[in-house]
Amino acid sequence: MMRVLVADDDPVLRHALTSHLQSWGYTSAVVMDGGAALNALQQPDPPLLAIIDWNMPGVDGTDLCRYIRATPALAATYVILLTGNQDRSDVVAGLESGADDYIIKPFSWEELRARLRIGSRIAGLQQALAARVDELQHALGNVKRLSGLLPICAYCKKIRNSEDYWMQVEQYLANTRTPSSAMASARSACTRNCLYTRPSKIAVCPIPNSSSPRCATS
Repeated sequence: MMRVLVADDDPVLRHALTSHLQSWGYTSAVVMDGGAALNALQQPDPPLLAIIDWNMPGVDGTDLCRYIRATPALAATYVILLTGNQDRSDVVAGLESGADDYIIKPFSWEELRARLRIGSRIAGLQQALAARVDELQHALGNVKRLSGLLPICAYCKKIRNSEDYWMQVEQYLANTRTPSSAMASARSACTRNCLYTRPSKIAVCPIPNSSSPRCATS
């Protein structure tokens, strides 16, 4: 269940937003001004969706949007800006401040629900993408660290250990001491797929039935 930050100084609208969000399957963190909204965004695991009123005492909605866009940890936050300003220049100013969407009061509840669905989908995808990028960066760091210490075949991605046995990276990391039977199996598999030339210390992976050049790593 996705959480929604609701920031509005109108108590009637806050109550209505909270009620509708609950009926739509969202949980809400409700605040009455921009300062409280800023504090909520600075907490661990802040909401991924935010419905923010433009005109609030203290920190207004556009200032909050700028803060969100300037904070890497809030990059996935999807912001819907609420306002009574109907002028086209105000719409442009609100979007340029960093809002993802803009709704003019009074609005249709079904329209808000539809926009929240879009926001939920986008925020979820951004969060998943950010997590995947972190995983890939971590994996790349491990590969770079291992490539400076271990011979890794560029084709089959196996590692050659100190006893000339080949094994998958995961197996190498999980088993610092492999039983002799497993070692024999790893060596047999490598014999079928990779050729090890002692004089030049080159590991070559043939690509069956292909005219592409074989990959090798020293």
